[in-house]
Amino acid sequence: MLRAVETLWRRATAHIDGPLMAAVMLLVVAGMVTLYSASNQSFDRMENKLFNLGVAFAVMWIAANIPIAQLMRLAMPAYLAALVLLVAVALFGDVRNGARRWLDLGFISLQPSELMKLALPLALAWYFDRYESSLRLRNYAIAALLFILPVALIARQPDLGTALLIAASGCYVLFLAGLPWKVIFALAGLGVAALPLLWSVMHDYQRTRVMILLDPAQDPLGAGYHTIQSTIAVGSGGWFGKGWLQGTQTHLDFLPERTTDFIFAVYSEEFGLFGNALLLLMFLLVIGRGLVITLNAPTLFARLVGGSIAMTFFTYAFVNMGMVAGILPVVGVPLPLISYGGTALVSVFFGFGLLMSISTNRKLNRS
Repeated sequence: MLRAVETLWRRATAHIDGPLMAAVMLLVVAGMVTLYSASNQSFDRMENKLFNLGVAFAVMWIAANIPIAQLMRLAMPAYLAALVLLVAVALFGDVRNGARRWLDLGFISLQPSELMKLALPLALAWYFDRYESSLRLRNYAIAALLFILPVALIARQPDLGTALLIAASGCYVLFLAGLPWKVIFALAGLGVAALPLLWSVMHDYQRTRVMILLDPAQDPLGAGYHTIQSTIAVGSGGWFGKGWLQGTQTHLDFLPERTTDFIFAVYSEEFGLFGNALLLLMFLLVIGRGLVITLNAPTLFARLVGGSIAMTFFTYAFVNMGMVAGILPVVGVPLPLISYGGTALVSVFFGFGLLMSISTNRKLNRS
């Protein structure tokens, strides 16, 4: 009986990468501890988070057991399906808080931009793997078009923050695929030159967020409130914090969105600079393990997918922490594995599952 259980366990965990799983679990525990305080010790929120984690772990296990060859076959269909859903959102999507981002399918309300976060790197990796032996500059141009279209659709919703993050994931694939440095510098120059054009097409609330970044005090009870209160919370934590459940900005209801976008401010206030250093170390362990998996990946497709997932995870963490600390505009990006939420959590764990698949499936059977 014991041997049968041991065999079953070995089979169930055959495609689970131990170091990555351990690093992820550290962040999950930190997130649960912080959420308990941020939600004013709400057991309902904790139960919902545990349910979401259960679904996310199941999705991760399924993704980890998908062979790399099968991932390649699914890459373009997944991209096209996500693109069709984005078009459907533009035509028939639900409008919530002035933005058309959700698609009501009757039995579920779906946010297709979350699907595109992973579908886009998979599609770009498939494209570059297909033309690995004959890559030319035109291949990079075609790949750029593949991510410009969904990014434009998401920016139109409007959801500029998610659009820029998805664009970043596409740029990571282009970079890892060997885009020449002179082209990178040329594109960077074009991007800087295009800033006035970008400013002219931005919505008023997006422009306000940029101006508030420069001087939050110009609207302390309106657009600047989030930034002012979050920076107060981060700074008041000092070296070692005020203690778990003792954050005044949090529990006196000064801190907005404290269970989602601004949960890092809760953590900083209660655990201080020392706690922040530990949290950064946890994130670096996850990112570092992802990059190690990428370096050891057997194919170009696997390397591009793994590298994009690891660097996109870094980007999300950096943007959220920068937003809370007041060095980046408020863009509504949750802190991965820490913030409360379901869809974003599942998409992050799906990415971890793909990394585990790359780590444990070394051989690629090309179809």
